[in-house]
Amino acid sequence: MVKPLKWGILGTSFISGVMADAIIEDGKTVIHSVAGRNSDTLHAFSKQYDIPYTYQNFDALISDEAVDIIYIALPNHLHHEYIIKASQAGKAILCEKSLSIDMEKTQEAIKAVKQHDVFFAEGLMYLCHPFAEKISQVIDAGSIGQIKSISGQYCAAIADFVNPLSHGALYNLGCYPASLMHLILKKHFGENIFDKAVVSAQGRRGQDGNINESSAIFRFNNDVICQLHTAENYGLHAAFTVLGTKGKLDIISNPWLPEAAGNQLRVSQYEQTEKIIDVTADGNAFLYQVRQVREALETGKTSLCFPSVTIDDSMQIMQILTDWETAAT
Repeated sequence: MVKPLKWGILGTSFISGVMADAIIEDGKTVIHSVAGRNSDTLHAFSKQYDIPYTYQNFDALISDEAVDIIYIALPNHLHHEYIIKASQAGKAILCEKSLSIDMEKTQEAIKAVKQHDVFFAEGLMYLCHPFAEKISQVIDAGSIGQIKSISGQYCAAIADFVNPLSHGALYNLGCYPASLMHLILKKHFGENIFDKAVVSAQGRRGQDGNINESSAIFRFNNDVICQLHTAENYGLHAAFTVLGTKGKLDIISNPWLPEAAGNQLRVSQYEQTEKIIDVTADGNAFLYQVRQVREALETGKTSLCFPSVTIDDSMQIMQILTDWETAAT
């Protein structure tokens, strides 16, 4: 009998709990251990999820030979350090978004993953859900014609809960519309569309010195123009629209938090009738992310498959985010 894969979780934040719920719901892997620096929080988390082993040292968990998969749920600025350490230990890695906070750290992390030939996935979990695949399929079907423009927006009042060293709204929230823009453009035009992209942006800084709101315009090498906006100190609002030569696609529900039901998009030809498409699934995006990681490891793969994010996709998305930050500074 094959033993189930064992997870080690770095961090006891809210997102760690959401992932723990997904691992338990999937039921085909187990949470072996969790590491956290606050002993009270660590004990409460391990008790809540019935986790047998706890560590107050992240390196110690990574060194545990029983652990197969490291889930990195730490603040963005720590991601690269523990991606490198987990790679060196030969562990499979699921790292929360964003992969890092600059391209130098991103490149160091990806170099380690490739050098040690370990599984790696960035936690853009919504791309694992059937809703993301349906969005791509609708565009591929030609219902809206050739893509001409994309607009995306994600705002949420999370500024009081994020680490100030994680570089603010672009890496905490802007990564969502940026990654969905990336998915659609790459699928429709190929990855060369991102060569020589021109970015202009405006940003507003919060009390922690980070950009907590920004709008950006991206012009790509085929004259497609995209507009993205994000803010982390007000609201809970998600919007995403793709305009084509024949019509448009509007995502009605939150594309970055798809659930088992209630996932809707609208396709309409200009000045004609519109069509509402409902997408149902087995659960939320975190469940599908756990499934895909498990299935990839069971079949010997070192990355997820389209439309989920690959390591090269993560590199391109990070370049989009860092270019956005530079333009907004």
